[in-house]
Amino acid sequence: MRIIPDIPPKAFTLSAIVIGYLLIDDTTANEQNALGNWLMLVAQVLCTNAFYKQVQAERSGQNMNQPNTEETILMIQKMIHAMNQEIENLKKQV
Repeated sequence: MRIIPDIPPKAFTLSAIVIGYLLIDDTTANEQNALGNWLMLVAQVLCTNAFYKQVQAERSGQNMNQPNTEETILMIQKMIHAMNQEIENLKKQV
C-alpha cells in the first residue's frame, strides 16, 4: 500500500501544516485535543512498528555484515598509518 505521495519532503511537511490549520477552524478546543491525541497515537504506532522492523532486520543481518577481528585490526592499522602520515605532513608545514 502506497499512501505516502512521491513529493519533496518540504511539500509533504507543508501539506501536514495546511491540513492541521484546516482542521482548526470548525472544531472546539476539546475536539482539537481529542483529534490531536488520536493522530499522535496513530503516529506512535507507526513509529514503534517501523522501529521494531528495523531491530529485526538488524538482528537477522548482524552476522552477515560484521567484519571479522582480523579485518577490523587491519583496517585500524591502516587508519593509524594514514593519521601518522597526515601528522608528519602537518609537522613539515610548520
